[in-house]
Amino acid sequence: MADSLAADALWMKEAVAEAEKARAQEEVPVGALLVRDGQIIGRGHNVTEQQRDPTGHAEMVAIRQAAVTAESRRLLDATLYVTLEPCAMCAGAIVLARVPRLVFGAFDPKTGACGSLRNVVQDRRLNHRCELIGGVLEEECAVLLKRFFSGLRGVGDP
Repeated sequence: MADSLAADALWMKEAVAEAEKARAQEEVPVGALLVRDGQIIGRGHNVTEQQRDPTGHAEMVAIRQAAVTAESRRLLDATLYVTLEPCAMCAGAIVLARVPRLVFGAFDPKTGACGSLRNVVQDRRLNHRCELIGGVLEEECAVLLKRFFSGLRGVGDP
């Protein structure tokens, strides 16, 4: 179990690096990656503003890329790492892609659909559910978001 937590923290650091790319492009700093057999098969960061696309969330970008890499819409045996708890749209995509394991950093009390407001990825009424681990590098992931939004409001660092 400790090995799994250490590996999760290392992969989450990679997701944080993706989130930093979003921040550098003045996007909400969220990063995601899909890992299978110790290899990144998809990665992404928010591109909603840059592409003027409301579906340009980090998870969606990473899932699309992973599906191309895997040559399948089913991302079996993969783990999705994302710096922020996925919203309902992304949680739905996770279920549809059959991602078996989701690890996220910061909880999202306003739009989180993987435990905060609802739990789409573990809803027993759906034909797929995934293992869910929240709070990995939570503080580091949350600080990225707090600094970004504080900057927008002109408040400075939290």
